[in-house]
Amino acid sequence: MVWLRDIMRIILIANTILAFYIVFHRRRSVSTTWAWLIILLVLPVIGIILYAFFGRGISQENIFAINKQRHIGLRNVQKTITKAPKKVSPSDTSNKAKMAVRFFNRNGESPLSKNNQVKLYNDGKEMFRDMIKDIKQAKETINVEFYTFYNDNIGNKVLHLLMKKAKQGVQVRVLYDAWGSLGATNSWFNQLRDVGGQVLPFVTSRNVITRYRINYHLHRKIVVVDGKISWTGGFNIGDQYLGRKKKFGYWRDTQVRIVGSASLLLQERFVMDWNASIQNNDQIITYNSLFFPDFNESEIQPGDMAIQIVSDGPDRYEAYMRNGVMRLMLLAKKRLWIQTPYLIPDDAMFAAWETIAMSGVDVRIMIPCMPDHPFIYRATQWYANELSRYGVKIYSYNKGFLHSKTIIVDHSYSSVGSMNQDYRSYDLNFEDIAVFYDKEFNRKLAAAFKNDMKDSTLLTKEIIEKQGRWLKTLQSFSRMLSPIL
Repeated sequence: MVWLRDIMRIILIANTILAFYIVFHRRRSVSTTWAWLIILLVLPVIGIILYAFFGRGISQENIFAINKQRHIGLRNVQKTITKAPKKVSPSDTSNKAKMAVRFFNRNGESPLSKNNQVKLYNDGKEMFRDMIKDIKQAKETINVEFYTFYNDNIGNKVLHLLMKKAKQGVQVRVLYDAWGSLGATNSWFNQLRDVGGQVLPFVTSRNVITRYRINYHLHRKIVVVDGKISWTGGFNIGDQYLGRKKKFGYWRDTQVRIVGSASLLLQERFVMDWNASIQNNDQIITYNSLFFPDFNESEIQPGDMAIQIVSDGPDRYEAYMRNGVMRLMLLAKKRLWIQTPYLIPDDAMFAAWETIAMSGVDVRIMIPCMPDHPFIYRATQWYANELSRYGVKIYSYNKGFLHSKTIIVDHSYSSVGSMNQDYRSYDLNFEDIAVFYDKEFNRKLAAAFKNDMKDSTLLTKEIIEKQGRWLKTLQSFSRMLSPIL
């Protein structure tokens, strides 16, 4: 037994030394460092295995594949957009948000597009109906990019429609995250490949075991039809997004349909993600007018909106999207309303909300009333309780599951996209958002928020006090691990 104790001591000492080395050898936030250190020290050997799969940075192979991609259509888009006149729609607020616009476009990757018609969707049935209609009417190209593409009723309906369009000679491409699309097997997608469509898992979905990284996901939701019509937001392709899962009930989400030059920027994003994920050179997309048709930015039509398309991922050194969104929020003088299914902000975002709320701005954050991931939900509860102490109004949506990712700043600016208010969206996922500089769109988004408040409960001191000791302990523990959840 003495030798067994000696072996255990050696293992513990080696584990401790290794834990400190692997945590501190690469740059990361203090909170993430401590979270991983706790896991590694509390769970010897097992913690190191978990770190190998979930804690290591994105592989250099993936970074190279992503960063070597060129903006094949961006230059043409930029030339087109610069022709836009100074005279704009009365609803346009982009001139008031020059600092945010400049920040998002500081590398020239998110130019401000102005000739866009936009429709807002909050209900899955209406959204899927119209998106399917657009796909049916496609003439040249259909590009689909989703975190989740399930092999279920709606998934098969969309897949068979894409097969039909491929048979008609339309160029059909599907890019998906393999881990987010469990059940959508390679053989299932082969049905589309067999009729001329192309399907690829995102670059981070391949060789995840051999490269020991399964924590980096394609979280974008993008559909582009003929380079002119595009969709983005929070909806994925699956029955649960239609409220067909008893676990979640009604699914409340937000999606936008864009007709205009902003579609070219979403197309650009898809092309870069696709080219980073190709497995042979025959699949590469090169510049052509089918993907990037000309738009006339010389005249702004009634109802046209100013939009920036912003994308981000762990291949960047800095938290570009998080910082840009924070810059936009800091423009708030009257109200800042946010919807997010996961409320796990980092220290910088928490401080921004605290500062904005304590400056007299009406800050409201709406979260789900139910978990889809238990630990994440308990961490969300902890941050909700803490933020309420600083005057932030926290609403729990009771009608079903709230998956919407929206931001409303005053009566002037807003955003819709795939980005949650959590560490994963800030640091680990590949995300996209559409930022709208338009009073009318802001009004519609605010009206939807107000309508959701009718089905929500405001978090109060009394509610927090009624939470049991065990629940608060679980919340604190989950919060401690939140940087790695």
